[in-house]
Amino acid sequence: MATTPPALSSQPAPPEQVAQPPQQGQADQDDKNKDKKHKTTEEKVETATPATSNDRLFFALPNFLTLENANQVPPLTTKQKFAVVTRSSFDYIQVPWYAFLAGISQAQNSEPGYGQGAEGYGKRFGAAAADGTIENYFTSAILPSVLHQDPRFYQLGKGSFWHRTFYAMSRIVVTRSDSGNDQFNASEVFGSAIAAGISNYSYHPHADKTLSNTASVWGSQIGYDAVTIVLKEFWPDIRRKLTHKHNAPDTP
Repeated sequence: MATTPPALSSQPAPPEQVAQPPQQGQADQDDKNKDKKHKTTEEKVETATPATSNDRLFFALPNFLTLENANQVPPLTTKQKFAVVTRSSFDYIQVPWYAFLAGISQAQNSEPGYGQGAEGYGKRFGAAAADGTIENYFTSAILPSVLHQDPRFYQLGKGSFWHRTFYAMSRIVVTRSDSGNDQFNASEVFGSAIAAGISNYSYHPHADKTLSNTASVWGSQIGYDAVTIVLKEFWPDIRRKLTHKHNAPDTP
């Protein structure tokens, strides 16, 4: 009895898998991932949200370098230090502020070489604006960048009134490095001294271009900064009380 041979399959063998070239979108994504791996630490910090604030003392004066309840924050790059100082120094509120300081100087007839009248007031206004701008750049941008120091003020926010006051005033001579360690605040002490020397020996009246007057200007700037930094320590508490009182419903 003859047997029927098994039927041969008529289906062709599956073709070999051919590797497809990557699509353009996938290639671009791969390139981006490679770029991310090669970014330096400074570039990563620069692309992150700057660790500064948008706060204002008494809802007016720039307070962008004060941080509230901040522990671990990335260091500011040189670019960020100069950017925040420029933003503060040329803020719109600085015009009436320097006008106010010039008015006080005019009333006290400080540095008589400026004279009185509109001309004397204009010179005092220009000097006040230049003094503030030069000091801001040296104490919060130039020297902090050179010395790798952090120009920000970290509010303590707890403890007794005197403890917080002492802490705030101590920040004149103690600051953080970019790496987070406490160190001598050379940026503030020497920066304000350099600013006092530049202003006093350039555009201030000739009669006041003395070493004693430069030292007096330096001391005044340190004192002003000490008072300001104490206000920065307690400003969040004052602000909360003011806003709470403003938002509280009227008692029937």
